[in-house]
Amino acid sequence: MPNTITGKIAEIDSAGNLITDITAEQLIGVPRDESVSVAADEHETIGIFPEDHGQPEMTLIAMLDVAGRLQFVLVGDSAQMMLGLGVGTQVTVRW
Repeated sequence: MPNTITGKIAEIDSAGNLITDITAEQLIGVPRDESVSVAADEHETIGIFPEDHGQPEMTLIAMLDVAGRLQFVLVGDSAQMMLGLGVGTQVTVRW
């Protein structure tokens, strides 16, 4: 049985990033590599990326924001507009 952290999308920022209520403190000890998946609804991404991720445009990634909250980011676009997810959507981190 995999390790799991469950939260929800708590807010959407002005860039359309989906900010969760999962904090950096909750993610202590969680790997940042491809053994980790972050899912919301039917959308899933692999890994938790640093701020200087270098991923190409239109790539969905999970990363920590400056306040230490896990967020979904669609590089170069609005994750909220492209995914259609909103506040209250369940988010699951598994490793």
